[in-house]
Amino acid sequence: MPLFEVKGWNVNATKVVEDTGASKSLKKKEKREKRRREREEATGTSRSKKSKVEAEEDGTTADAATDDNETQSETKPSKKSKKAKDSDESASTQAPAPAPAKLTPLQQKMLAKLSGSRFRWINEQLYTTTSEAALDLITKQPELFEEYHTGFREQVKSWPENPVEVFVNQVKSRAKKPVNAPGGLPGMANKEVVIADMGCGEAQLAQDVAKFVRQQKGKRRTNITVHSFDLKKQNKYITVADIKNVPLEDESCSIVVFSLALMGTNFLDFINEAHRILAPRGELWIAEIKSRFADDNGDEFVEALKHQGFFHKHTDNDNKMFTRFEFFKPSADIVAEREARLQRKKKFIERESDKEEFDKKRQQRPEGEWLLKPCIYKRR
Repeated sequence: MPLFEVKGWNVNATKVVEDTGASKSLKKKEKREKRRREREEATGTSRSKKSKVEAEEDGTTADAATDDNETQSETKPSKKSKKAKDSDESASTQAPAPAPAKLTPLQQKMLAKLSGSRFRWINEQLYTTTSEAALDLITKQPELFEEYHTGFREQVKSWPENPVEVFVNQVKSRAKKPVNAPGGLPGMANKEVVIADMGCGEAQLAQDVAKFVRQQKGKRRTNITVHSFDLKKQNKYITVADIKNVPLEDESCSIVVFSLALMGTNFLDFINEAHRILAPRGELWIAEIKSRFADDNGDEFVEALKHQGFFHKHTDNDNKMFTRFEFFKPSADIVAEREARLQRKKKFIERESDKEEFDKKRQQRPEGEWLLKPCIYKRR
């Protein structure tokens, strides 16, 4: 019998219960500690003191919270790493590009000479080859078009006037009168003015005329359409074409413009194309450099265009650098009347003989070698 035994009090039983409770508590702590070590090994981070206290007070809540944090840490980058990444990306995108080295005066001079040489070479190719060869050249090396017009813009700066601007002003001044009226712009049957700018360059005429039309008000507005053709589509206004064969219907234009554009050795093919697309009484406007005319004043050039079916209206020699011409395409009744008059004067046969001789001469040598001399800059 145990010592100090009291009725109803089992000393051994009490001890077992107490031992059992202590054992369970110890096992829980060991399990939590084991899980903590496993988490630390997996994540490489230690739990905070606060988490330890919470875990000891409520093991289930702390464990669940920690498990959630572990899941998030496995799927999302830490805030610190994200900030570092953002900082790196910002630095890479916002870093200023290195400033280009400033050219010395000597380097600038050499660069200008090189650019000038390239312009002169391209210019010579355009004047001394056929239009087909020129189109092939620019198609294969489109950068030449931009190089040429960069040099051309530099040339224009020294000119007393730009022929394109003269033609734009002519459109503006003649638009003050009704279409098809004396002194007004020639138009189609519906009074629409349709212009074909052949060899348009960067389509300055189309852009300036479009701006002028937008500025007109109400009933005074003239309906003007400009088709621009050149070897490269430099902007939205331009259609790529060899200007001896443009994508327009017969007699679909009322004005055709060649502003320093008779460059190919076969430039009379361009004139014949202008005759095809012009409506009867439509006008042909041409500006050319004076030094190109073999006879200095352009009379031989005028006669050549008469052989192609045009009537001469006017020649303007006032500018020191350029000569401007105006021709028109006669209607069938005017042609018949003219032929009858020549026959009465017994000059019709003579006129036809002159045309045959001209055509024969053209077959023997391209007109770009004798009728209009190529505009070649002196080599430096």
